[in-house]
Amino acid sequence: MTTLSINPYIEYTVIGFYLALMLVIGWVFKNFNKNVGDYFRSGSQGTWWIVGVSAFMAGISAFSFIGTGGAAFEAGWSVMSMYLGNLAGVAALAVFLAGWYRQMRAITFPEVIRSRFGPLTQQVYAWLTVPMFLMWGAIWLLGLAIFSSGIFGLPINLVIPVLGVVVLSYATAGGKWAVMAADFVQGLILVLMCVLITTLCLIKTGGVGGLFELISERGLNDEFAFIKPEGSSFGGAYTLKWVLATFVMQFIFFSGLSNCNRFFAVKDGREARRAAWLMVLLMAGGVLLWFIPPITARLFYEAEVMAAPLSKPQESAFAVVSIHLLPNGLIGLMVVAMFSATMSSMDAGLNGNAAIFIRDILPATCRLFGWRLPSDRMQLLLSRLVTIVFGIMLIGLAIYLSRQEGAGIFEIAIVFSSLVGLPMALPMFLCLFVKRVPAWSALFSGAVCALPSIVMLFAPDLLSFSGRVFWQMVLGSAAFFATRLFWNTSSVTYREQVEAFFERMHTPVNYAEEVGTDTDGIQLVVLGRFVGVISVFLALLLLLPNELFGRLCIGALALTCGSLAAAMVWLGRRKSQRVEKSTHECPEFQGVESESITAENASN
Repeated sequence: MTTLSINPYIEYTVIGFYLALMLVIGWVFKNFNKNVGDYFRSGSQGTWWIVGVSAFMAGISAFSFIGTGGAAFEAGWSVMSMYLGNLAGVAALAVFLAGWYRQMRAITFPEVIRSRFGPLTQQVYAWLTVPMFLMWGAIWLLGLAIFSSGIFGLPINLVIPVLGVVVLSYATAGGKWAVMAADFVQGLILVLMCVLITTLCLIKTGGVGGLFELISERGLNDEFAFIKPEGSSFGGAYTLKWVLATFVMQFIFFSGLSNCNRFFAVKDGREARRAAWLMVLLMAGGVLLWFIPPITARLFYEAEVMAAPLSKPQESAFAVVSIHLLPNGLIGLMVVAMFSATMSSMDAGLNGNAAIFIRDILPATCRLFGWRLPSDRMQLLLSRLVTIVFGIMLIGLAIYLSRQEGAGIFEIAIVFSSLVGLPMALPMFLCLFVKRVPAWSALFSGAVCALPSIVMLFAPDLLSFSGRVFWQMVLGSAAFFATRLFWNTSSVTYREQVEAFFERMHTPVNYAEEVGTDTDGIQLVVLGRFVGVISVFLALLLLLPNELFGRLCIGALALTCGSLAAAMVWLGRRKSQRVEKSTHECPEFQGVESESITAENASN
């Protein structure tokens, strides 16, 4: 297998339509932004369903199809263990943590750190977060470009700038509103395509029972076992120790304070928890849907997968099965689903990075040099300029990486992430439950937590993956709890700050008084119309040459999108009418978000 075996222009047209739609979303949502609060957290007016889908999409990338798909092709069901910690972490968010995070009433994650630990820890986290995202964003984009080039024949030097510019355009124009809207549309395409391809795979295998029978007939039961024995051919991966270490690490990554910014855009704590429950549902569905296609590829198309022109051909499994089973027009939509997974992570990262620069790094720099903080209007302009700069840097870094051979920034990024990933996340999880620790406790705990990774730089064979995670958890946690002995050395001002932090975190948001503006109906109507455009485009694909079953698949997708669009527009108009009526009857409940943002700027 080399590239698409059908007319590629049909699939390129589908991809082109999708990219154009993303640009239109940015243009439509541009007028939703009046200040930095709107630009970076949608004025905290986001409904649970749009925030939930956006948060889910921000937590995945094309790795879910490429890297994880390749792992499922090799190891079967074991790969599902990687997502158990994710699910548990998101469940913790849904039960209570998401509500706490919204009630922090912040715009950026480092702002929350400042209110918990003070300005030093805030600046350390801000300056570490920005370059880490740029490096990983470039790696995600490069990986997707390499995959698209090897499997679908799309040139690397075209994929990187085109996708990068599209993401940059709508994220810059529309801010958080456009990011969430684009993520919703992309999430819809992703879910529909995953459901379709998994259904086609189960039809191919004769259902779930037939799938397991085929696995047994091919002698893959041991190779696909959920927990692998020690000393298996997978290099220590998927053993019980590995699964436990991955579970703990992913739980902390997904539930800790480092992910609190995902819920700043939602209306209140109740809506935040509902958004998190939607994330649980989507992630659980993903766990069930993402691994059946690559396993099906192992059963029917193994030789073709292993002949793919990739450095690790197993990672073509998802694409190979899509090319064989999807009708004309929908292969391009499957490519779109893979694009969506990476673009949704990139747009959230660009918007988040710009927010950190404007809200955390810029004020500190102004204080350092005695400069006056720019006005709200100027900050909104700077927000767009900074987003453009970060976007250009990300695209340039991805292009640079594509021209490297051997060791380089890719390896540096891997090492950097292993050094700071868990050490940054662990203190941000513990600080939610341990109140009486000094201002330097997070930095001290993070530094101690990083020691096993530093040791492994010089002695890479000293610890296994599970061993490194174990010692990071033990040392980092012990260091954090040990700092409680120094609580009494903290100043009165700091103690009052900590008390205020926890009081704010546990105080429910009064949306009518703190925000006031209700745009639920507008969000439903606008996004419903975009979904309607998708349904019309899908209906046009019925004109393509396909067998009857292929046309039925396309028709089912078009009908699903059309029904959802009609329901969203109808519900949106009803909500808007109710809001308009209640506004006329009770005008005193109209809040002014800009006033709260101005107050926050003054306090910072």
